[in-house]
Amino acid sequence: MESFDLALLEEVWSEQDFQDLRQKLLPTYPAAHYFRSGIIGSGLCVFSKHPIQEFTQHVFTLNGYPYMIHHGDWFCGKAVGLLVLHLSGLVLNAYVTHLHAEYNRQKDVYLAHRVAQAWELAQFIHHTSKKADMVLLCGDLNLHPKDLGCRLLKEWTGLCDAYLETRDFKGSEEGCTMVPENCYVNRRELEQFPLGIRIDYVLYKAVSGLYISCKTFKTTTGHDPHSGTPLSDHEALMATLCVRHSPPQHTSSHSHGPAERSALISVLREAWTELDQGMAQALWWATITGYVIGLGLLLLALLCALAVGGGIREVAILLWTPSVGLVLGAGAVYLFHVQEAKGLCRARAELQHVLGRAREAQDLSPESQPALQPGRQEGDRAEEQ
Repeated sequence: MESFDLALLEEVWSEQDFQDLRQKLLPTYPAAHYFRSGIIGSGLCVFSKHPIQEFTQHVFTLNGYPYMIHHGDWFCGKAVGLLVLHLSGLVLNAYVTHLHAEYNRQKDVYLAHRVAQAWELAQFIHHTSKKADMVLLCGDLNLHPKDLGCRLLKEWTGLCDAYLETRDFKGSEEGCTMVPENCYVNRRELEQFPLGIRIDYVLYKAVSGLYISCKTFKTTTGHDPHSGTPLSDHEALMATLCVRHSPPQHTSSHSHGPAERSALISVLREAWTELDQGMAQALWWATITGYVIGLGLLLLALLCALAVGGGIREVAILLWTPSVGLVLGAGAVYLFHVQEAKGLCRARAELQHVLGRAREAQDLSPESQPALQPGRQEGDRAEEQ
């Protein structure tokens, strides 16, 4: 009913639901796309007033564990979808995404995966937005504003947070998108956060000399004002962005000075450490399951020998099936964790390379060079250069 230019949704798991939405919204949003991935689906879809020029998606390399069936993220195929739109002669890259959920903040076994996803997301935006005039990222990041993945994403892409930038905010306190007043939210999960948590974002930036500001920013507040029933367990975000060819007055400056480089280096180091720990954990699990496979194969060989010898043939045949199941199950877990370790190693290598380049840039910056003493001779200057 608000008739926005873009509506970007997550957790639309049923493609039939998307088709129903598409039919209902067709008069307002003639263009739409559903991003398909995984077994259940990415849950991502977009509705646009404007024609979609191009679209693509990137499925995250790491997305939880297939044997954690009760969580189910692995089956969803979490991804980031990209739309390219032409608005008044400008190119807009609009991204929609949904990262892995955080199920236990005190003991987060998915932290390395979520950091790797945040890095892949940042890299995808970095490499696909070079021809764009404007960049827009919307989605459920499952990250608190000060979490490592959120800081990594913002520092590497330079995206601005609409909630922090706007001067006209209306909605739930502190912009929270999971609030205890919502009947679909488990209040036990929010015991440490009585006001709720902010894990859904509208992030943006201008690329080619334009200036974007957030004119208004709103959230829903736990229930539909008409029926009293929440539309979702997450509160919706609604933003109005203004694009100018000249900088708006009193806008914050997003420069790339020494402080910004230092912040980037710090968050890159922190992310590298987290991925390194995750890789060590993945290799540990691969080693353990490798031993299990070896023991399982020895057990199978023993059972074969007993069956051939005829001593306790019935028992050997009875134990054969569970032994084969043990070896196959351990083999599947082994292969998964080897793949996990390689994915984390790849992301860690990319981070290490970027970190090295950032350090070089910091060392070569004029601010980091020592000032020449007044008495230095030109020859000394040339020799130092």
